[in-house]
Amino acid sequence: MHPDIQAYHAKQTPADAAICDLLAKLICESLPDAENKIWHAHPVWFLEGNPVVGYSKLKNCIRLLFWSGQSFEEEGLHNEGSFKAAEIRYTSVDEVKPKDLKRWLKKAEQIQWDYKNIVKRRGVLERLK
Repeated sequence: MHPDIQAYHAKQTPADAAICDLLAKLICESLPDAENKIWHAHPVWFLEGNPVVGYSKLKNCIRLLFWSGQSFEEEGLHNEGSFKAAEIRYTSVDEVKPKDLKRWLKKAEQIQWDYKNIVKRRGVLERLK
């Protein structure tokens, strides 16, 4: 895991850091070939330069975001924004269900929309996988 992500975790409350640590561990295990770094001030994992999953601290929770998550067709994820992203929010490490998260991460690898080139395409998303 990138040292900047570890620094991000260190800035969180102990409860939020525990959520972040578990998410990072499961993401790194499930997406071993993904590049990870701080992007727009939050930890994000990329496959071939395309963002697929990341998390951020909101006022009262940690939000896990899948850039192509609306295409996963998963009940546990909620639509976010006007593109294809979907999210789930955690307030406790006990709420993280590793089995669900691993399934979503597999889908994140298999189902991707091209966010890497969204600016070049003037906001038009194309399906990669």
